[in-house]
Amino acid sequence: MLDTGTTAWLLTSAALVMLMTPGLAFFYGGMSRAKSVLNMMLMSFASIAVVSVLWVLVGYSLTYGAGYGPLTHLIGGLGDFGSGGFVNAVDEEGGYPILVDVGFQMMFAIITVALISGAIADRAKFGAWLLFVPVWSLLVYFPVARWVWGGGWFDQLETWFGVGVVDFAGGTAVHINAGAAALALTFVLGRRKGFGSESMRPHNLPFVLLGAALLWFGWFGFNAGSAYGATETAGLALVNTQVCTAAATAAWMLVERVRYGRVTALGFASGAVAGLVAITPAAANLTPVWSVVLGLLAGAVCAYAISWKFKFRYDDALDVVGIHMVGGVIGSLALGLFASSVVGGGAPDGVFFGGSPMFLLVQFIAVAATTVYSFAVTWIIAKVIDLALGFRIPEHVETNGLDVELHSESAYAFDELDAAELSSPTPPGEEKPPARVQV
Repeated sequence: MLDTGTTAWLLTSAALVMLMTPGLAFFYGGMSRAKSVLNMMLMSFASIAVVSVLWVLVGYSLTYGAGYGPLTHLIGGLGDFGSGGFVNAVDEEGGYPILVDVGFQMMFAIITVALISGAIADRAKFGAWLLFVPVWSLLVYFPVARWVWGGGWFDQLETWFGVGVVDFAGGTAVHINAGAAALALTFVLGRRKGFGSESMRPHNLPFVLLGAALLWFGWFGFNAGSAYGATETAGLALVNTQVCTAAATAAWMLVERVRYGRVTALGFASGAVAGLVAITPAAANLTPVWSVVLGLLAGAVCAYAISWKFKFRYDDALDVVGIHMVGGVIGSLALGLFASSVVGGGAPDGVFFGGSPMFLLVQFIAVAATTVYSFAVTWIIAKVIDLALGFRIPEHVETNGLDVELHSESAYAFDELDAAELSSPTPPGEEKPPARVQV
């Protein structure tokens, strides 16, 4: 029978997760340079358009549908093509309409692809991105999500090691997956012009803070919604999400203070996202105190990890690798150390609570498999697109800015404002102010 309470909670959670992608657009847009902010934001919004349709047509079926023979643990089949067979169908165990689950999981697929875009800011062709999004979803996200949540081969590890992989809301399928893909794209597209020698600071920090706030708010649907009910587990996930994120911001700011002698708004926002990422796989399986410990660890490590791009010379423009891949790895492995069976999230005890080291091993296997698969397949996809269409924009487009060159728009109409200011009458006794400097 239909459980209206569970259904309402999943509908609300789906809406919260949907809000995260526009929030990501603001977060990434603010971190971009002024001449390419619209392009950066459009990459997130385009992911909403493309992945929504693709998920309903084949994504849910390939992730959760019945598979074919030996391939069933790698990818599902197309028996649920179009999701039309779910109209009026109710999940027997959960009591919610299956189409509600289709919509909820759709939002995860959307934001996973959108996360990747931050690594290639200022230098990717928009048309190439529109091709990359569906191909990557089909070849990378849907299979990995199948492994993690759809009865894939990660479940078989329990037969071999006596304990299975735990990923409550997407440490592997979402964050490590997107982070490894982002790293692969940086190698294919190369570094931005002036990387390492020119200032590429965020152009709009209020946008960054707004985006981080929207992500933080929506993440309660991301994590607590993954309990699939308004239950004790949802409450634990909500509290753990909040305290881990708060602790990560504190750790990030402390690292900034020690390294640079000051605390920044960008650091606060980045620390928040690092904490959100780290708690995602572990939200239902840690006590709140250990969630604080995880947040401190993730905030401190990710604060250092974002500087690795300068050491190893890969241009991860908006720190997708340093925050999402590294944060996802920390959160996934932390389960093998800090998880507690007492909280009722379904995970066994971690090593710190007397659990088997095999749990930590299977978590490592899941992390390694996701990283290698996502990086390798993404590199191939991007290389083929680059050879066929060209993935990177010409140098003059990068210099002039993607907004004007690719979209014939500008986020900030400085020329019009200057013209209006210069043409307006000046009151007697006042001097006309100088025109603004073009960004």
